[in-house]
Amino acid sequence: MLLGKVTPVVDAYSPEILHAISRQSGRDSIGLKAAMPFHGVDIWHAYELSWLNLEGKPEARVGRFTVSAESPNLVESKSLKLYLNSLNNMRFASEEAFSATVIADVGTVAGVAVSLELWGVNDQEIAGGPLAGDCIDNEACADPASGSAVSLGVDGEARVEERLFSHLMRSLCPITGQPDWATLWLHYRGPKLDRVALLQYIVSYRQHQEFHEQCAERIFLDIYHLLAPDFLHLQAFYTRRGGLDITPFRSSEFDAQPRGRIARQ
Repeated sequence: MLLGKVTPVVDAYSPEILHAISRQSGRDSIGLKAAMPFHGVDIWHAYELSWLNLEGKPEARVGRFTVSAESPNLVESKSLKLYLNSLNNMRFASEEAFSATVIADVGTVAGVAVSLELWGVNDQEIAGGPLAGDCIDNEACADPASGSAVSLGVDGEARVEERLFSHLMRSLCPITGQPDWATLWLHYRGPKLDRVALLQYIVSYRQHQEFHEQCAERIFLDIYHLLAPDFLHLQAFYTRRGGLDITPFRSSEFDAQPRGRIARQ
């Protein structure tokens, strides 16, 4: 794994630098060994995609990778950045040829077919938008160290459908200990969540060391097991680092669709 290590600049095409991380290793830590109670995808935005056309002129794009949560592997983020940089001085006959190469290489490491959409750097398709729902960041919050899944609770006996989000999500890289910042969004129908307890729980992740995707799945399961909801969608919009942002989306419904990127990313 390249995280936490000094690495040289990679100037030549290097698909071998891509590094796989088993998803099951993270799921074992939350007792998820049988059928998963969720479906979903991981969405990666790559803001520093560049290659050369056949005349040697650079091309620049923003890309969106979509990787199924059912893939056996995550792709380690630093290795993906270095791999994409290794394409900067490689010549491709077309955008389609570039995309086909990247899809094949990343898919091989993820263990499943991935998709890659490319846009011009000013394309409005990738402009960040607002989130629907109520921001809970003005709720009371005690010592962050005291929060845990045990602190989650329901508010009364009513059943509701609501969308909630918080910009106060922070977790730590399990290798380097560096902070990863996110906006956490959820949409559910079931017993009403106690918003104070939910914010306390989210803030408790400030010292929690785990990869983005693993954090999202842990939070999903904690809320899902508490509420036994009719449905639950959860999305963690992590901000970019090294030209990449990661947005895990998990849902109890097979055909649920993730939200687009937000301005913070």
